[in-house]
Amino acid sequence: LQLVESGGGLVQTGGSLRLSCVPPGFSFRGSTVSWARQAPGKGLEWVCGDFSDGDTYCVDSVKGRFTFSRSDVENTVYLQMNDLRPEDTAVYYCVMPQWPPIPSLAAKRYPGDFWGQGTEVTVSS
Repeated sequence: LQLVESGGGLVQTGGSLRLSCVPPGFSFRGSTVSWARQAPGKGLEWVCGDFSDGDTYCVDSVKGRFTFSRSDVENTVYLQMNDLRPEDTAVYYCVMPQWPPIPSLAAKRYPGDFWGQGTEVTVSS
């Protein structure tokens, strides 16, 4: 299974982008999905996602600016990013994690996860 992200690009500070993620040949229905990111020279961190009980989360650094959503009809997961800042510059990954993410901890790749190739977001100051 290969997840496919799109929607990244170059945007000025304060701008918006919407990232999309689709799972070609597979259905997201019944699966949890998260977005993770890796800034240049830094480790992986969770950004936003959902849990099996339907709750969603976003880490503190993006709360109020980023919104996670999904459409089972469109079989697509989204990350709406508003009020972007230079510190949001990173490669953003769509993830179907094997284990529920712990947003306060670094993201890790586990053998049972499915990750996309990533989409690059650059925010200019």
